[in-house]
Amino acid sequence: MEAGKESVVEGGVVKKIGRGYTWKCFLLTALVLLLLIPLNMIDELISERRRTADSAAANIMEAWGGELVAAGPVLAVPGVRKEESLTKTARNEEIIAVVEKPFTLFIAPRQLAVDAKFTTEIRYRGIFSVPLFSGRLALSGSFNPAPALAALAGNETVFLEQARLVIGLSSLQGIRKIERALWNRDELSFLPGVGGDFLSGGGQERVKSARPAKPRPPSGGIHANLPDGKKSEAKFDIVVAIQGGKQVRFLPVGQDTHVVVAADWASPSFQGAFLPGGSNITGKGFDAVWDISYLSRDIPLFWKSAESGPEYSAALFGVDFFRAVDTYSLNTKAVKFAILFLLVPFCTLFLLEVAAKKRIHPVSYLLSGLANIIFYLLLLSFSEHMRFHFAYLTAALAVTAAMTLYARSLLSSWRNSWGAGLTASLSYILLYAALNAESYALLIGSIGAFAAVAAGMFLTRKFDWYEAGS
Repeated sequence: MEAGKESVVEGGVVKKIGRGYTWKCFLLTALVLLLLIPLNMIDELISERRRTADSAAANIMEAWGGELVAAGPVLAVPGVRKEESLTKTARNEEIIAVVEKPFTLFIAPRQLAVDAKFTTEIRYRGIFSVPLFSGRLALSGSFNPAPALAALAGNETVFLEQARLVIGLSSLQGIRKIERALWNRDELSFLPGVGGDFLSGGGQERVKSARPAKPRPPSGGIHANLPDGKKSEAKFDIVVAIQGGKQVRFLPVGQDTHVVVAADWASPSFQGAFLPGGSNITGKGFDAVWDISYLSRDIPLFWKSAESGPEYSAALFGVDFFRAVDTYSLNTKAVKFAILFLLVPFCTLFLLEVAAKKRIHPVSYLLSGLANIIFYLLLLSFSEHMRFHFAYLTAALAVTAAMTLYARSLLSSWRNSWGAGLTASLSYILLYAALNAESYALLIGSIGAFAAVAAGMFLTRKFDWYEAGS
């Protein structure tokens, strides 16, 4: 009998502890940690969808011409360098032999003016899209080869009659046609290829997945044989009809480089080593101007192909055809705040449970937590088919309505359930503010977290946790 009585007492104690609020707090903490698993899965899903979108964009770009990286034009003059070397004959006699080693002398323009005018469009593959552009690239300026020729060593000889004009381009697929190509008054005929090392560092890497590679100076392009080999100054005037996508980059190879870029894109993002000296951005497009002196970059005015030089990626500059709203970046940021917005509905239900003096089963907490997790999945899927703010509003309204109605079934009155709906609404408003305030996201999130904790402290300031947990 005593053993049976002891068993009943122990069972009652266990049941009391299991129904206590202190034990429930530990249980809810475990539920929050458990919900981090599906949250992490959604984060991985966002990354996967981003990679899929990037791959679709890369496929469109590959057929259209890719990101435009242009360098030049520059003069490419073939030459030879005579070097003496000590060799042995068949009779083991040492003789001095003269060996000729070929090289190419590249000469940058004294003045380089680039005028780029583009029209833009959005191309789709399925639900994914990429901004593309097409237009004209006008290159004009002058060359003065005299300083480069004067700097040649005594054992170096160049052949001006074989000189070529070289324009570096990241992709030849984007070239529609050469509209005009003049060297002084003579017409030039361009051919694909640059015929040797143009710039150190190689061409731009072309990828179909993940994030786009950092733009690099092009190793390919087009060239034209020059009609004469004079040492005097010469002028050039070239217009290329060209197309590409996402971004435009230029390498300031001229002694004085003047670049003008204009397009009907309302949200440009100026990138690279140099920002424009002046720009005008309106709802219908933009135009920007750069003036760059050779003193402000480390690209020489002339160099030889046999010489190893620095990687000139750091000198590239230009513009990205930037999307005002990057849905995948915003989804990723939303998930990073998710842990806070998991705690808030749990704490709200717990406080409402205490106020209403009606027990809520842990399964109900789990379901409300899953509803808040589903919000991020809804946001991701909706934002791929509509504008982000509409997607956010739709997902937030759906989850808030579900939470409000579910709270009404759990609690004794509409007043308490409206409290749950109001808390969910304020949480989503706070999250949206954090997502759209790039510079103040951390501040807003910190203030929101402090406000949630402070509200919890205020509402439970008179609550006897010892009595409730017994």
